[in-house]
Amino acid sequence: MQVVYEDNHLIIVYKESGEIVQGDKTGDQPLSDIVKQYLKEKYHKPGEVFLGVVHRLDRPVAGLVVFARTSKALSRLNKMFAEGQVHKTYWAITKNTPREPEGTLTHWLVRNEQQNKSYAHNTEVPRSKKAVLHYQVIGHSDNYCLIEVQLLTGRHHQIRCQLAAMGCPIKGDLKYGAPRSNPDGSISLLSHRVEFIHPVSKLPILQESPLPHDSLWQALAKTSRQTQNPV
Repeated sequence: MQVVYEDNHLIIVYKESGEIVQGDKTGDQPLSDIVKQYLKEKYHKPGEVFLGVVHRLDRPVAGLVVFARTSKALSRLNKMFAEGQVHKTYWAITKNTPREPEGTLTHWLVRNEQQNKSYAHNTEVPRSKKAVLHYQVIGHSDNYCLIEVQLLTGRHHQIRCQLAAMGCPIKGDLKYGAPRSNPDGSISLLSHRVEFIHPVSKLPILQESPLPHDSLWQALAKTSRQTQNPV
């Protein structure tokens, strides 16, 4: 586990692909328990350690996860997430390149609980929820494209589903149309940056994730830096 930011009220950690944020039916140790153990040992806390889960990442996704360390921070962060005051930026690697290098996608998503999958529609249909994101191509190689995504709503599998609906399924994401899986079972989606006003101190917080240990991520990130900071 890698701690990216920590204070008395919250802790932000990097989640590896394959880890679960909160306990589920698999019985695998969740990241929340690992963070609790870290806090217990670091601060020599007796008994149960308080840790509030305010959002999740899909198991095959890597990147930043924010946890609350106090009940005050938890209630305020829950409200901030619900009201869209926490700005999350994702990076995704796709095989296909969008027709437009930048744009806003709007779909109506219907979640299928049995399949654990969402389906995108261009118009509102029964049981659908509106999903909006903004994307921009920020890097590329001969075979792959690096897309930055700003989430404007928070729906089940939203980025995975909407990019696939655009014809750009995320690398390794078999569920949404990628031709093959990644060797480590991950999908090439990263919760890259989180930005918000601290729920207690009211100071601005902006944290960026480390990159996954994968040569493609490293190479595409390098092309992104060259694009954004031309010599």
